[in-house]
Amino acid sequence: MTKFSLKNKIAVVTGGGSGIGKSICLTFAKQGAAVHILDFNLEAAQETVQEIKALGEKAVAYKCDVANQANVEDIVKKVAENGTIDILINNAGIAHVGNIEAVEEADLDRLYNVNIKGVYNCIKASLPFLKKSGKGVILNIASIASTVGINDRFAYSMTKGAVLTITYSIAKDFIKDGIRCNCIAPGRVHTPFVDGFIKNNYPGKEDEMFEKLSKTQPIGRMGKPQEMADLALFLCSDEAGFITGSNYAIDGGFVTLNGN
Repeated sequence: MTKFSLKNKIAVVTGGGSGIGKSICLTFAKQGAAVHILDFNLEAAQETVQEIKALGEKAVAYKCDVANQANVEDIVKKVAENGTIDILINNAGIAHVGNIEAVEEADLDRLYNVNIKGVYNCIKASLPFLKKSGKGVILNIASIASTVGINDRFAYSMTKGAVLTITYSIAKDFIKDGIRCNCIAPGRVHTPFVDGFIKNNYPGKEDEMFEKLSKTQPIGRMGKPQEMADLALFLCSDEAGFITGSNYAIDGGFVTLNGN
C-alpha cells in the first residue's frame, strides 16, 4: 500500500497556478487525487493542469475570484457535481509591504478580500460537500507572520493572523462532522513572487538581496515550494487522521531559533 495515497480523492486548491499552490497541485495529483484548481490567473492554472495531464492524472482549471462569494459557490458546486469534495486547500493570497502608516484603506480592503474573505468563501461553499465526504480535510496556508512580528508587514500579518484563528475555529466547530482543519506557516519560500519582489524593489542588487533574505532563516536558505507541498500532502492524507486544529511551522527555524 502506498503511503500518503490520495487515490479517489477530490481536492480543491486555490491559487494553484504558481508557487506553493502549483507544487501542491502536482504533488496531490501524483498521489492520485483529482485536482480542481481555482485561480484568478486562468492561463497559469491551465498550465498547471497541462503538466498534471502529462503525468496521466486528472485536473481541471477554473477562473475564480475567491473574494467573490457567488463566483466561488458556482465553481464549488460544479466541482462537486459528480461526488463530494474531500480536500480544500486555501492557498490563494496576496502580500503587502509597509507598516500601518504605509497602509491605505484600499490596501487593507484588498488584502482582507483575498486573504480573509477568500478563505471564508471557500470554506463556507465547500463545507456541505466536505461533510458528505465523512472525513473531509481543510488546510489553510498561514504564515510565520501569523504568530510573530515582522517589520513592515502590518496588513499582511493581520490577515494571516486571521487565517490561523479561522483554522482553530473551523477545527473546533466541525470535528463532529469528521472534518479536520489545520494550517501550515511557511517562512520565506523561493517562488516566482519572491523573484519578482526582489527585481522590482532592488534592481541591480538581486543577488545580494536574495542572499540576504535567504539568511533570515536560521537554516541558511529559503524553503522550496515542494517542501511545503510535502507537508501539505501529509496533513491531508489519512496518515494524519489524528491531527486537527494544529499550526505547523515550516520556516527553517525562523520562529523558534531567531534571537536564541
